[in-house]
Amino acid sequence: MKDNSIKNNYSKSEKPFLFGKRNYIFMLIGLGLIALGLILMTGPDANTVDGVFDKNNWNEEIFSFRRIRLAPICIVLGFIVEIYSIMTYSNPKKIK
Repeated sequence: MKDNSIKNNYSKSEKPFLFGKRNYIFMLIGLGLIALGLILMTGPDANTVDGVFDKNNWNEEIFSFRRIRLAPICIVLGFIVEIYSIMTYSNPKKIK
């Protein structure tokens, strides 16, 4: 008899979620920034000119602003937003 009452009380008790809606929104924003940075890094490799591999030519586009500066900045900002979303406390209930 006691086992049933303990199980019923345990199932009825409310356990708060670890993250709130705000945390998940910031997590999605951070993941979006990371994905954007990875997409910005893509492109032809160093020996590809006009979509054709040629070992005698060098493609200077691998050193473009987009691939060297913009993409890593987006990725780092994405990780900063992810850390912020994890560290922010958004549960409205007070800790007892």
